[in-house]
Amino acid sequence: MAKFSHPDVFLDLVGEELGLSDWVPVDQTMIDAFADATNDHQWVHVDPVRAARELPTGTTIAHGFLVLSLLAPLSYEIFDVDHVAHELNYGLNKVRFTAMVPAGSRVRLRQVLASAEKRDDGGVSLVLDATIELEGSERPAAVVQNLRLIYPEEPAI
Repeated sequence: MAKFSHPDVFLDLVGEELGLSDWVPVDQTMIDAFADATNDHQWVHVDPVRAARELPTGTTIAHGFLVLSLLAPLSYEIFDVDHVAHELNYGLNKVRFTAMVPAGSRVRLRQVLASAEKRDDGGVSLVLDATIELEGSERPAAVVQNLRLIYPEEPAI
């Protein structure tokens, strides 16, 4: 994990790869829990017997939004910043699901800092080019631009 001393450090790191998370398994238990949480029980996600017959993967596949939901926890594995009051996921730009994620596969996150700007409110706005890689696949599971705001602690008086 990369450790940064202050949010302002990112202003000088534009274009740099910030790191890579560990591989995370995406199993049927996770897929079923996500289906229950979102009420999305489409057969491609929750019916292993039918998926074995009808899907090219031979197994169920993860919801695209399940894969996308892994962005935050995987990102926390990549870097940490000291002297932060709070940090917010601000939004996403251009989300693309580029490969199916079969149950039982593994994914990881790679992040590159596309831009960083100091805001008038003292925060630092980051645009992170995020690639959710799928183990064994030439194509990633998803590519996303993740927007984050990081606010430094107030200086001690």
